[in-house]
Amino acid sequence: MSNKHATVLRSIFHDPISANIHFREVESLLQNLGAEIVPGHGARFRVVLNRVEGTLHHPHGGTLTRQDVKSLREFLLHAGVSPSSYENQAR
Repeated sequence: MSNKHATVLRSIFHDPISANIHFREVESLLQNLGAEIVPGHGARFRVVLNRVEGTLHHPHGGTLTRQDVKSLREFLLHAGVSPSSYENQAR
């Protein structure tokens, strides 16, 4: 995982929840993690990562809302992805 992807992953899990995470950065991170991203209805995308399926909303302004980040965080946790899991792999 590149430093940029690691930074995005840490920002997703940082408290307080950031409102400055761009959709394209998240999309790149998910692709790097091996997720399948399929366009759905409207601005929704179906995401499958580690056999866990979720939905991601492409915001109109390009920046995820705090609620979007919270939902993404929950999805990643269910898929077994967290900053600590990737920091341990890097060692």
